[in-house]
Amino acid sequence: MRRGRLGLVFQQFNLIPSLNVEDNLAFQARIAGRHDAAWHGELVGTAGARRSVEALSRTIVRRPTAAVAIGRALATKPLLVLADEPTGNLDEATADDVLALTRDLVKRTGCGFLMVTHSARLARHARPGTSTSAPD
Repeated sequence: MRRGRLGLVFQQFNLIPSLNVEDNLAFQARIAGRHDAAWHGELVGTAGARRSVEALSRTIVRRPTAAVAIGRALATKPLLVLADEPTGNLDEATADDVLALTRDLVKRTGCGFLMVTHSARLARHARPGTSTSAPD
């Protein structure tokens, strides 16, 4: 179930440095046997990675790296994405961009999204009607 129906975004992203952006995005979907070439093409463009497809993931600045990690988690169109501080290492503006990207991709796939964050500011961005617990 984890491989095919859950998407995971780790705080340190856990991308594979020897793979380029495109292959990092496809990695989980290929392992799960759920690679969709059309969706993969959308993720490459949407994750802000199009211009960096040939670059190694370790050479990409943090925003695209976070975007690639989120794109990889959504590559299988999972039922649920679990994200552990995906914006914890980002400045506020970049964190907002990554969260906006995530919301767009989650909406397009229809999956659930559970994010752990220590940022009360980001927690307040949760959709109205959802449960949040944030420090004051």
